[in-house]
Amino acid sequence: MTSSAAVPPSIPPTSKDNAERQFFAKGKDGTRLYVRTKDHPASDGRGGRKAPRAVFCDGILCDGFIWKYQWNDLAPHMSLSHWNYRGHGRSGSPVDANALDIVTHAHDLAAVVNEVDGGPVVVVGHSMGVQVALEFYRHYPEKVSALILECGSFGRVTSTFHGLPILELILPKLLDAALKAPDMVRAIWSRIPAETALKVAMMAKEIDPSRINPEDMLPYLRHMTHVDFPMFLRMLKAAGDHTASDMLSQVKVPTLVIAGERDTFTPAFLAESMSQAIAGSDLLIVTPGSHVAPIEQPELVRDTIVNFLNKHHLTLAAI
Repeated sequence: MTSSAAVPPSIPPTSKDNAERQFFAKGKDGTRLYVRTKDHPASDGRGGRKAPRAVFCDGILCDGFIWKYQWNDLAPHMSLSHWNYRGHGRSGSPVDANALDIVTHAHDLAAVVNEVDGGPVVVVGHSMGVQVALEFYRHYPEKVSALILECGSFGRVTSTFHGLPILELILPKLLDAALKAPDMVRAIWSRIPAETALKVAMMAKEIDPSRINPEDMLPYLRHMTHVDFPMFLRMLKAAGDHTASDMLSQVKVPTLVIAGERDTFTPAFLAESMSQAIAGSDLLIVTPGSHVAPIEQPELVRDTIVNFLNKHHLTLAAI
Protein backbone atom coordinates (compact mmCIF):
# COMPACT_ATOMS: atom_id res chain seq x y z
CA MET A 1 0.00 0.00 0.00
CA THR A 2 1.05 3.57 -0.42
CA SER A 3 2.10 5.83 2.39
CA SER A 4 -0.75 7.19 4.46
CA ALA A 5 0.92 10.57 4.89
CA ALA A 6 -1.47 13.45 5.48
CA VAL A 7 -2.61 15.36 2.44
CA PRO A 8 -1.51 19.02 2.51
CA PRO A 9 -4.21 21.66 2.06
CA SER A 10 -5.43 21.64 -1.53
CA ILE A 11 -5.15 24.44 -4.02
CA PRO A 12 -8.66 25.82 -4.75
CA PRO A 13 -10.39 24.08 -7.65
CA THR A 14 -9.73 25.34 -11.13
CA SER A 15 -12.01 28.15 -12.22
CA LYS A 16 -14.56 28.01 -15.01
CA ASP A 17 -12.43 30.51 -16.90
CA ASN A 18 -9.68 27.92 -17.10
CA ALA A 19 -11.33 26.10 -20.01
CA GLU A 20 -9.91 23.01 -21.59
CA ARG A 21 -7.94 23.50 -24.77
CA GLN A 22 -8.12 21.01 -27.63
CA PHE A 23 -5.59 20.72 -30.41
CA PHE A 24 -3.57 18.27 -32.49
CA ALA A 25 0.04 17.23 -32.09
CA LYS A 26 1.83 15.50 -34.93
CA GLY A 27 3.42 12.05 -34.72
CA LYS A 28 6.76 11.26 -36.31
CA ASP A 29 5.06 10.01 -39.49
CA GLY A 30 2.67 12.97 -39.58
CA THR A 31 -0.30 11.27 -37.89
CA ARG A 32 -2.61 13.80 -36.22
CA LEU A 33 -2.87 13.16 -32.47
CA TYR A 34 -5.79 14.66 -30.58
CA VAL A 35 -4.88 16.35 -27.28
CA ARG A 36 -7.02 17.99 -24.62
CA THR A 37 -5.31 19.92 -21.88
CA LYS A 38 -6.19 21.99 -18.84
CA ASP A 39 -3.56 24.28 -17.37
CA HIS A 40 -3.86 25.03 -13.68
CA PRO A 41 -4.72 28.73 -13.17
CA ALA A 42 -1.87 29.11 -10.66
CA SER A 43 0.64 28.13 -13.33
CA ASP A 44 2.38 31.04 -15.02
CA GLY A 45 2.95 30.16 -18.66
CA ARG A 46 5.35 33.11 -19.12
CA GLY A 47 8.32 31.45 -17.45
CA GLY A 48 7.26 31.96 -13.84
CA ARG A 49 5.71 29.35 -11.59
CA LYS A 50 4.98 26.15 -13.49
CA ALA A 51 2.42 23.70 -12.18
CA PRO A 52 3.28 20.01 -12.27
CA ARG A 53 1.52 18.26 -15.13
CA ALA A 54 0.02 14.79 -15.51
CA VAL A 55 -0.41 13.25 -18.97
CA PHE A 56 -2.95 10.42 -19.26
CA CYS A 57 -2.30 7.44 -21.56
CA ASP A 58 -5.27 5.20 -22.36
CA GLY A 59 -5.57 1.49 -22.82
CA ILE A 60 -6.11 0.00 -26.25
CA LEU A 61 -9.57 0.74 -27.75
CA CYS A 62 -10.07 3.53 -25.19
CA ASP A 63 -10.49 7.26 -25.63
CA GLY A 64 -10.52 8.52 -22.05
CA PHE A 65 -13.44 6.86 -20.26
CA ILE A 66 -11.18 5.54 -17.49
CA TRP A 67 -10.06 9.07 -16.52
CA LYS A 68 -13.58 10.39 -15.86
CA TYR A 69 -12.94 10.85 -12.12
CA GLN A 70 -9.18 11.42 -12.09
CA TRP A 71 -9.45 14.28 -14.58
CA ASN A 72 -11.65 16.20 -12.16
CA ASP A 73 -9.99 14.95 -8.96
CA LEU A 74 -6.48 15.98 -9.98
CA ALA A 75 -7.41 19.31 -11.60
CA PRO A 76 -7.19 21.23 -8.29
CA HIS A 77 -3.62 20.03 -7.81
CA MET A 78 -1.87 20.23 -11.18
CA SER A 79 -2.18 20.81 -14.92
CA LEU A 80 -3.56 17.93 -16.98
CA SER A 81 -3.32 16.59 -20.51
CA HIS A 82 -4.92 13.61 -22.22
CA TRP A 83 -4.42 12.32 -25.76
CA ASN A 84 -5.85 9.72 -28.14
CA TYR A 85 -3.71 7.04 -29.76
CA ARG A 86 -3.46 7.00 -33.53
CA GLY A 87 -6.64 5.52 -34.96
CA HIS A 88 -8.51 6.13 -31.68
CA GLY A 89 -11.01 8.77 -30.65
CA ARG A 90 -10.39 12.04 -32.46
CA SER A 91 -6.87 11.21 -33.59
CA GLY A 92 -6.26 10.44 -37.24
CA SER A 93 -5.64 7.04 -38.76
CA PRO A 94 -1.93 6.20 -38.79
CA VAL A 95 -0.15 7.62 -41.82
CA ASP A 96 2.06 4.54 -41.70
CA ALA A 97 -0.42 1.67 -41.32
CA ASN A 98 2.30 -0.56 -39.86
CA ALA A 99 3.37 1.94 -37.19
CA LEU A 100 1.25 0.61 -34.32
CA ASP A 101 3.80 -0.76 -31.88
CA ILE A 102 4.47 0.41 -28.33
CA VAL A 103 7.65 2.27 -29.32
CA THR A 104 5.66 4.29 -31.87
CA HIS A 105 3.10 5.22 -29.21
CA ALA A 106 5.95 6.28 -26.90
CA HIS A 107 7.30 8.60 -29.61
CA ASP A 108 3.77 9.93 -30.17
CA LEU A 109 3.59 10.68 -26.44
CA ALA A 110 6.85 12.63 -26.75
CA ALA A 111 5.25 14.75 -29.48
CA VAL A 112 2.31 15.43 -27.16
CA VAL A 113 4.53 16.35 -24.21
CA ASN A 114 6.57 18.69 -26.40
CA GLU A 115 3.37 20.43 -27.47
CA VAL A 116 1.92 20.93 -23.97
CA ASP A 117 4.98 22.22 -22.09
CA GLY A 118 8.03 20.08 -22.82
CA GLY A 119 8.00 18.22 -19.50
CA PRO A 120 8.99 16.69 -17.24
CA VAL A 121 5.52 15.27 -16.57
CA VAL A 122 3.81 12.67 -14.43
CA VAL A 123 2.90 9.93 -16.90
CA VAL A 124 -0.32 8.12 -15.95
CA GLY A 125 -1.08 4.94 -17.86
CA HIS A 126 -3.96 2.48 -17.77
CA SER A 127 -3.83 -1.02 -19.28
CA MET A 128 -1.71 -0.76 -22.48
CA GLY A 129 -0.92 2.77 -21.35
CA VAL A 130 1.34 1.22 -18.72
CA GLN A 131 3.51 -0.23 -21.48
CA VAL A 132 3.50 3.11 -23.29
CA ALA A 133 4.49 4.95 -20.09
CA LEU A 134 7.40 2.60 -19.42
CA GLU A 135 8.61 2.73 -23.02
CA PHE A 136 8.38 6.52 -22.93
CA TYR A 137 10.57 6.49 -19.83
CA ARG A 138 13.07 4.24 -21.61
CA HIS A 139 13.47 6.71 -24.47
CA TYR A 140 12.82 10.04 -22.70
CA PRO A 141 13.71 9.69 -18.98
CA GLU A 142 14.42 13.41 -18.73
CA LYS A 143 10.77 14.13 -19.59
CA VAL A 144 9.34 12.01 -16.73
CA SER A 145 8.95 13.23 -13.15
CA ALA A 146 6.91 10.22 -11.95
CA LEU A 147 4.99 7.19 -13.20
CA ILE A 148 1.49 6.11 -12.16
CA LEU A 149 0.79 2.67 -13.61
CA GLU A 150 -2.82 1.53 -13.32
CA CYS A 151 -4.22 -1.94 -14.05
CA GLY A 152 -1.59 -2.84 -16.59
CA SER A 153 1.53 -4.85 -17.22
CA PHE A 154 5.12 -4.25 -18.29
CA GLY A 155 4.46 -6.44 -21.35
CA ARG A 156 3.49 -9.72 -23.03
CA VAL A 157 -0.14 -8.93 -22.22
CA THR A 158 -1.62 -11.52 -24.58
CA SER A 159 0.10 -14.32 -22.65
CA THR A 160 -1.55 -13.55 -19.29
CA PHE A 161 -5.21 -12.91 -20.17
CA HIS A 162 -7.17 -14.77 -17.46
CA GLY A 163 -3.78 -16.05 -16.31
CA LEU A 164 -3.39 -18.13 -19.48
CA PRO A 165 -1.95 -17.62 -22.99
CA ILE A 166 -5.46 -17.70 -24.48
CA LEU A 167 -5.12 -14.57 -26.60
CA GLU A 168 -1.59 -15.52 -27.63
CA LEU A 169 -2.96 -18.74 -29.10
CA ILE A 170 -5.98 -17.35 -30.94
CA LEU A 171 -4.72 -13.89 -31.94
CA PRO A 172 -2.81 -14.99 -35.07
CA LYS A 173 -5.94 -16.71 -36.41
CA LEU A 174 -8.11 -13.70 -35.64
CA LEU A 175 -5.65 -11.37 -37.33
CA ASP A 176 -5.41 -13.61 -40.37
CA ALA A 177 -9.22 -13.71 -40.70
CA ALA A 178 -9.51 -9.95 -40.22
CA LEU A 179 -6.94 -9.24 -42.93
CA LYS A 180 -8.56 -11.67 -45.38
CA ALA A 181 -12.08 -10.30 -44.93
CA PRO A 182 -11.74 -6.85 -43.33
CA ASP A 183 -15.10 -5.51 -44.54
CA MET A 184 -17.03 -8.45 -43.12
CA VAL A 185 -15.14 -8.30 -39.82
CA ARG A 186 -15.73 -4.55 -39.51
CA ALA A 187 -19.44 -5.03 -40.17
CA ILE A 188 -19.75 -7.67 -37.45
CA TRP A 189 -17.60 -5.72 -34.98
CA SER A 190 -19.54 -2.47 -35.44
CA ARG A 191 -22.90 -4.12 -34.73
CA ILE A 192 -22.19 -5.27 -31.19
CA PRO A 193 -24.66 -3.32 -28.97
CA ALA A 194 -22.87 -1.57 -26.11
CA GLU A 195 -25.61 -2.47 -23.66
CA THR A 196 -25.30 -6.16 -24.54
CA ALA A 197 -21.53 -6.09 -24.14
CA LEU A 198 -21.95 -4.45 -20.72
CA LYS A 199 -24.38 -7.12 -19.55
CA VAL A 200 -22.01 -9.87 -20.67
CA ALA A 201 -19.06 -8.22 -18.90
CA MET A 202 -21.05 -7.89 -15.68
CA MET A 203 -22.34 -11.47 -15.82
CA ALA A 204 -18.82 -12.75 -16.46
CA LYS A 205 -17.56 -10.57 -13.59
CA GLU A 206 -14.97 -8.94 -15.83
CA ILE A 207 -16.04 -5.80 -13.95
CA ASP A 208 -17.40 -5.43 -10.42
CA PRO A 209 -21.20 -5.24 -10.89
CA SER A 210 -21.72 -4.03 -7.31
CA ARG A 211 -19.52 -0.96 -7.76
CA ILE A 212 -19.58 0.02 -11.41
CA ASN A 213 -21.87 2.76 -12.69
CA PRO A 214 -23.06 1.49 -16.10
CA GLU A 215 -22.94 5.05 -17.46
CA ASP A 216 -19.18 5.06 -16.83
CA MET A 217 -18.63 1.97 -19.01
CA LEU A 218 -20.98 2.63 -21.91
CA PRO A 219 -18.81 5.33 -23.57
CA TYR A 220 -15.96 2.82 -23.81
CA LEU A 221 -18.17 0.06 -25.17
CA ARG A 222 -19.63 2.42 -27.76
CA HIS A 223 -16.22 3.76 -28.78
CA MET A 224 -14.65 0.34 -29.20
CA THR A 225 -17.07 -0.61 -31.99
CA HIS A 226 -15.91 2.41 -34.02
CA VAL A 227 -12.22 1.51 -33.88
CA ASP A 228 -10.92 -0.31 -36.95
CA PHE A 229 -10.93 -3.97 -35.86
CA PRO A 230 -7.95 -5.19 -37.94
CA MET A 231 -5.96 -2.20 -36.65
CA PHE A 232 -6.95 -3.12 -33.09
CA LEU A 233 -5.73 -6.69 -33.61
CA ARG A 234 -2.40 -5.43 -34.97
CA MET A 235 -2.03 -3.14 -31.96
CA LEU A 236 -2.92 -5.98 -29.60
CA LYS A 237 -0.34 -8.24 -31.23
CA ALA A 238 2.28 -5.49 -30.91
CA ALA A 239 1.44 -5.10 -27.22
CA GLY A 240 1.71 -8.87 -26.81
CA ASP A 241 5.14 -8.89 -28.45
CA HIS A 242 6.45 -6.01 -26.35
CA THR A 243 8.00 -6.08 -22.90
CA ALA A 244 9.73 -3.55 -20.67
CA SER A 245 10.82 -6.15 -18.12
CA ASP A 246 14.47 -5.49 -18.98
CA MET A 247 14.33 -1.89 -17.79
CA LEU A 248 12.13 -1.99 -14.67
CA SER A 249 15.17 -2.03 -12.40
CA GLN A 250 16.42 1.12 -14.18
CA VAL A 251 13.38 3.24 -13.28
CA LYS A 252 14.65 6.01 -10.99
CA VAL A 253 11.56 8.24 -10.70
CA PRO A 254 8.79 7.92 -8.08
CA THR A 255 6.40 5.20 -9.20
CA LEU A 256 2.94 4.18 -8.05
CA VAL A 257 1.51 0.86 -9.22
CA ILE A 258 -2.25 0.27 -8.92
CA ALA A 259 -3.97 -3.06 -9.61
CA GLY A 260 -7.38 -4.64 -9.31
CA GLU A 261 -7.39 -7.72 -7.12
CA ARG A 262 -9.68 -9.52 -9.59
CA ASP A 263 -8.34 -8.07 -12.82
CA THR A 264 -8.60 -10.83 -15.44
CA PHE A 265 -6.96 -8.84 -18.25
CA THR A 266 -3.73 -7.96 -16.47
CA PRO A 267 -3.76 -10.05 -13.26
CA ALA A 268 -2.64 -8.45 -10.00
CA PHE A 269 0.44 -10.68 -9.71
CA LEU A 270 1.91 -8.77 -12.66
CA ALA A 271 1.52 -5.49 -10.79
CA GLU A 272 3.09 -7.01 -7.70
CA SER A 273 6.12 -8.27 -9.63
CA MET A 274 6.41 -4.93 -11.44
CA SER A 275 6.35 -3.02 -8.16
CA GLN A 276 8.97 -5.34 -6.67
CA ALA A 277 11.24 -4.74 -9.67
CA ILE A 278 10.98 -0.93 -9.47
CA ALA A 279 12.98 0.13 -6.44
CA GLY A 280 11.04 2.26 -3.96
CA SER A 281 7.73 2.04 -5.82
CA ASP A 282 4.37 2.15 -4.04
CA LEU A 283 1.69 -0.49 -4.62
CA LEU A 284 -2.07 -0.36 -4.19
CA ILE A 285 -4.18 -3.48 -4.72
CA VAL A 286 -7.82 -2.43 -5.04
CA THR A 287 -10.07 -5.03 -3.38
CA PRO A 288 -12.04 -6.52 -5.11
CA GLY A 289 -11.26 -4.32 -8.11
CA SER A 290 -11.29 -5.38 -11.75
CA HIS A 291 -9.47 -4.02 -14.79
CA VAL A 292 -11.49 -0.81 -14.43
CA ALA A 293 -10.82 -0.32 -10.72
CA PRO A 294 -10.18 3.45 -11.22
CA ILE A 295 -13.87 3.98 -12.00
CA GLU A 296 -15.15 1.31 -9.60
CA GLN A 297 -13.51 2.84 -6.53
CA PRO A 298 -12.55 6.37 -7.62
CA GLU A 299 -12.27 7.82 -4.10
CA LEU A 300 -9.69 5.24 -2.99
CA VAL A 301 -7.70 5.69 -6.18
CA ARG A 302 -7.90 9.50 -5.90
CA ASP A 303 -6.69 9.58 -2.29
CA THR A 304 -3.85 7.18 -3.05
CA ILE A 305 -2.68 9.20 -6.04
CA VAL A 306 -2.89 12.57 -4.29
CA ASN A 307 -0.97 11.21 -1.27
CA PHE A 308 1.68 9.82 -3.61
CA LEU A 309 2.02 13.07 -5.55
CA ASN A 310 2.18 15.19 -2.40
CA LYS A 311 4.77 12.89 -0.86
CA HIS A 312 7.01 13.48 -3.87
CA HIS A 313 6.26 17.23 -4.13
CA LEU A 314 4.43 16.85 -7.43
CA THR A 315 1.35 18.98 -6.70
CA LEU A 316 1.07 22.73 -6.29
CA ALA A 317 0.08 22.21 -2.64
CA ALA A 318 3.34 20.37 -1.98
CA ILE A 319 5.89 22.55 -3.79
